Amino acid sequence: MNPILALIIANIIWGAAPPIFKFALENIPPFTLGFLRFFIPALLLLPFIRNFKVRDISPKDWLELILGSFFGITINIAFFFLALQKTQSINAPIIASSGQVFLYILSIIFLKEKAKLKVFAGMMCALIGVVFIILSPVLFEGKSFSLGEFTGNLFLVISTFGAVLHPLLYKNILKKMDTMVVTCLSFFIGSIAFLPMVVGELQSWNVMMLDFRGIVGILFGAFLSSLAAYSLYNYGLSKISTEEIGLFTYIDPIVTVLIAAPLLHEYPTVHFFLGAILVFGGIFIAEGRIHWHPFHKIRFKM
Repeated sequence: MNPILALIIANIIWGAAPPIFKFALENIPPFTLGFLRFFIPALLLLPFIRNFKVRDISPKDWLELILGSFFGITINIAFFFLALQKTQSINAPIIASSGQVFLYILSIIFLKEKAKLKVFAGMMCALIGVVFIILSPVLFEGKSFSLGEFTGNLFLVISTFGAVLHPLLYKNILKKMDTMVVTCLSFFIGSIAFLPMVVGELQSWNVMMLDFRGIVGILFGAFLSSLAAYSLYNYGLSKISTEEIGLFTYIDPIVTVLIAAPLLHEYPTVHFFLGAILVFGGIFIAEGRIHWHPFHKIRFKM
């Protein structure tokens, strides 16, 4: 498959994810949904990695695999689901676009790059847009649950930071290992990390309480948002430079709004559009330079 097409399909699926998961979380607890979302596809992938041998992975690769799974799956999805219980699903893809800002900051910290005026101006514009969306429930909407929405938006920022670290930590591994093996192992590692929180949720929730909403979330999460989308994403990541991956996230907000409107009756506000314009406008200003950041050379100090 063409890697560009693979990334487009993956981001269409992930664009549909926020409203569908918010719908599902009305019935099923977040950590339980996160566990099932990744553990089920991990089991389904097992027959396809029968030739895999644990000894073929070096300790350094295991460390990158575990860290990539923890940040890219456990941290990313845990805070993503917690956020959806508090804020509008349409905020998720816009705030996720701030990943480009994180990448820019990481390039300065780890690559010691100097802040160019054009790039800095664009990133600051995007950052203002993200902050504007995060604070809008408190500043403009005057709702009794504004603090909850504000907290939800902050959770989306934490989720985004986890997602940014995922490709950076996986880039070297995907050059050495089959994408199917990486996907399967990351699903197992990420899902196991949910277990302590799942045990706590099962004290007040059980499978007999599952209804149509939860079933939709599990099926969509396991087969589309996890099995299909992550496989396509890892395949695309193995063929395309890391710094280009963020471009495909621009698909997500369009799909999210198209689904959230009829399913959840969430509609963009003036503040939402203004924040989105600042985010994407800022990224557009800086984008020509961002593409040339050699992010694959970033090394994290452990």
